[in-house]
Amino acid sequence: MAGEEHEDKEKGFRLLGILDVEKTPCAREAVLHGAGGSVAAGLLHFLATSRVRRSFDVGFAGFMLTTLGSWFYCRINNAKLRVQQRTIEVGLKNKVMYEGTVPDPTKKLGAETPSGPS
Repeated sequence: MAGEEHEDKEKGFRLLGILDVEKTPCAREAVLHGAGGSVAAGLLHFLATSRVRRSFDVGFAGFMLTTLGSWFYCRINNAKLRVQQRTIEVGLKNKVMYEGTVPDPTKKLGAETPSGPS
């Protein structure tokens, strides 16, 4: 019994049996944005034309477009963020490694010599 409960908790919510929404980055937000987009597109089309079947089709297309657009936008932003984090990590590592040495990039060239009267 206890093993089955633990197994259910690890499984999470799977969309169409393929995409684990809980563990895939940006998937949850993309599906929620897609749901909102589908409702808005379908409802607006229905109010404009009063055609139920076509409004459903427009809502489904709105879901697909909004979901994919939101997912790609989020993934691109996450990739940019990871690149920035790697750049900062390398910079911090170099700062720690070169701190106090001659090739220290933060040192000013003329800062070591005291300026006295000539």
